[in-house]
Amino acid sequence: MPSLPLARHGREYLAIPGPSVMPDAVLQAMHRAAPNIYAGALIDLAASLVPDLKRVARTDGHVAMYIGNGHAAWEAALANTLAPGDAVLVPATGRFGHGWADMADGLGIDTHILDFGKRAPWDMDQIADALRADADHRIKAVLAVHVDTSTSVRNDVAALRTLLDAVGHPALLMVDCIASLGCDPFEMDAWGVDVMVAGCQKGLMVPPGMCFVFFNDKAQAARAALPRVSRYWDWEPRANPEEFFMYWNGTAPTHHLYGLRAALDMIHAEGLENVWARHALLARAIWAACDTWAGQGPLELNVSDTAHRSTAVTALRIGAPHGTALRDWVEHNLGLTLGIGLGMAPPGDPAWHGFFRLGHMGHVNGHMIMGLLGGIQAGLTALDIPHAPGGLDAAAGVIAKG
Repeated sequence: MPSLPLARHGREYLAIPGPSVMPDAVLQAMHRAAPNIYAGALIDLAASLVPDLKRVARTDGHVAMYIGNGHAAWEAALANTLAPGDAVLVPATGRFGHGWADMADGLGIDTHILDFGKRAPWDMDQIADALRADADHRIKAVLAVHVDTSTSVRNDVAALRTLLDAVGHPALLMVDCIASLGCDPFEMDAWGVDVMVAGCQKGLMVPPGMCFVFFNDKAQAARAALPRVSRYWDWEPRANPEEFFMYWNGTAPTHHLYGLRAALDMIHAEGLENVWARHALLARAIWAACDTWAGQGPLELNVSDTAHRSTAVTALRIGAPHGTALRDWVEHNLGLTLGIGLGMAPPGDPAWHGFFRLGHMGHVNGHMIMGLLGGIQAGLTALDIPHAPGGLDAAAGVIAKG
């Protein structure tokens, strides 16, 4: 067999925006024999997750845990609050806003999408106009994506709640924090969010397979008013289980629970505010390097205003075919995997090859980010993609200042 390129030997680095890098402590916690799912320590461990998950979400409300990915959390949130024929408003800033809308459409919900493109946040005036036009309050919920993983646009959830209150609209505010929870600051209760959905494979640093729906009493009242709720998706027995198996409506995701326990311990030992600050620092280092490289060449940050950029994921434009060429080169030669330009162009479109994304969420630190950036600079150089010098110096300067 041909040998690997010299610089590829060693641990590989998955720098995509989820699944994120998994800490050794999480992997070690999961590396065990199957436990008893009817009695014993696992029962107490699962119960201990609930308050610590709510601490990450900054809520005193409720949480239901599911075996599934983020799409499962979307459906669970919809199934517990909306009936066929109800309407929702979806302000979209990328693929995942449209994805949640499509999920709602499949359940017979009337979806109204406000598409703000792939590079800008919500326009509050347009949202206000749509809500004011809904005089009979057919819109029962606003489906809002905090950070769209495809575009790296971060939206202002608190401002959206302020807008809903200002126009006097009773719609539920439902927020997708799949990319942002445990990375970008989020305050469920303080921001007036009624329902929030998240997954375990990004800021929570656990392999894909679990998702969560957080909800308040207003959302619980909406569920109580429905004529029926799917037995599987019903959040009531999951949030208030009489027996352990009711958390999951069947067999528990045992090893994910061990991993999640370890991950939550790490988050709370560091302190959630410190976790947010670390993500912000490392994101600024990435932006500094990319802004510097962009001085002479095709590279461009997808979101121009730093106030609207996620600190968990960065989407970049570099023009076809450079995006795919760069991803291929760093993976083959360095063992560094960058994210595809998901949702930026259809896969069959040649423009699809002009984008890539960086995941910097969860278990990442300064030397990992500097290694990621060094790998990108090596790829830019090897492929003769024009770029200004000094990107690594700019990133190092940001980290040095702390």
